[in-house]
Amino acid sequence: MKSLEPPPTGHAQVRIIAATPDAARHVAEVLRRCFDSTEQRSYPAGADGGTCLHLTVDTTRMAEPARSWLVTSRSSSGDHT
Repeated sequence: MKSLEPPPTGHAQVRIIAATPDAARHVAEVLRRCFDSTEQRSYPAGADGGTCLHLTVDTTRMAEPARSWLVTSRSSSGDHT
């Protein structure tokens, strides 16, 4: 088995497994609206069908709506009950 290397600092590798290529593309599209990303790569997911889609997102270059949502959704340590 090939060892997985972590992506560069500030990046995340995303693997989407879906029943159809369209479903995987829809999820990737949402991620690309929030983060700068590499070109997606897709592969058959297995003998039963489906699609496996890979892309790398740059978490340091978020789109403005995503940044606003991420900042407002973070809770401080005192917010947990």
